[in-house]
Amino acid sequence: MDTFLEKRPYLRFAFSNPYNLSLLLGVLGASVLTMNPLLALVAIGAEGLWLLHAPESKRLRHLLWDPRFEKLRTALETEARAERLRPLGQPERDRVEQLVARQQEIRRLAGENPSFTGDLLRGELVKTDRLVHAFIDMAITCARYEQYLESVDVDGLDKDRMRWEKLARAGGERDPQAEIARKNLAVILRRLEKMKEIRRYLDVARGQLALIENSFQLIADQIVTMQSPQELSGQLDELLDGVESIRQTAADTERMLNAIGIGSANP
Repeated sequence: MDTFLEKRPYLRFAFSNPYNLSLLLGVLGASVLTMNPLLALVAIGAEGLWLLHAPESKRLRHLLWDPRFEKLRTALETEARAERLRPLGQPERDRVEQLVARQQEIRRLAGENPSFTGDLLRGELVKTDRLVHAFIDMAITCARYEQYLESVDVDGLDKDRMRWEKLARAGGERDPQAEIARKNLAVILRRLEKMKEIRRYLDVARGQLALIENSFQLIADQIVTMQSPQELSGQLDELLDGVESIRQTAADTERMLNAIGIGSANP
């Protein structure tokens, strides 16, 4: 998929165009039926000229190839996104689809703004792809952490803490039972602290998710009147900086969970 999206197969599009194939096969068929090899030579020669010049034509790319490419790209991305969204509940999936719809609106409005040149615009719109991917990553990570927190009996954990504290205080420094109680207490305290860290991450990540959604809405409102792609770039770069910070926090949280035997897949 990445290779396909990076290198647009204009030559393949030119050849597999249904009109081109119909015309080529029709003439070749007529050549066979009439036993006239000249028709076949003309068809092959014309096809060669078509495949030599058509894929390089900017006008044909704009009118024929690029719309087809965008349709295929959208279908591939939709399929890949649906697979990634499997761990999420329906409300979270709806949020992602709404964000993608907003991104498509931004692309459309940006393309209609005469102040934006094609090359500069494409460079900035790639950032919206990165933000959508980051949004999905954070949503999946949040769902997994929330599922983990729901599986933890915090009240029972707190009762265990009080029990081990009582046993640790009851024995002396060399009392084996008290020593084991102190070790168990240390583990319990560590787990409780990790629960707090996970909740802090969730609070920040949820805020960042909402910020991306609100920013996409704001950009869609503003982009019609923007005078240059640099105005768009500043807002997107700021969002990407926030995403990178959250990603680092997620990586730290994941290492923490793995250290205490809780983590699973990477966020």
